[in-house]
Amino acid sequence: METRIAELRWKEVIGLRDGSRFGYVEDMEVDLESGQVRSLVVPGRRRLFGLLGREEDRYIPWSSVRRFGEDIILVEQEPQSRPPRRRR
Repeated sequence: METRIAELRWKEVIGLRDGSRFGYVEDMEVDLESGQVRSLVVPGRRRLFGLLGREEDRYIPWSSVRRFGEDIILVEQEPQSRPPRRRR
């Protein structure tokens, strides 16, 4: 099965263990030297309809992705929050 990066934005991330819905893929983290995908990025949930901002983005390590479906991505573990990196 082939997929494009742009098509990942239309796929919802679901936890295998309990069926938790984490949201839709917004971005990917890629190692530019090796060209390998490190993680999928799911935006944090909105607080009070977006008036109070959002929770932190969630990062799903590529190693925890188990299966791609037509409209979902199944992952084995909970997404992790990661502090923003400093740009050099």
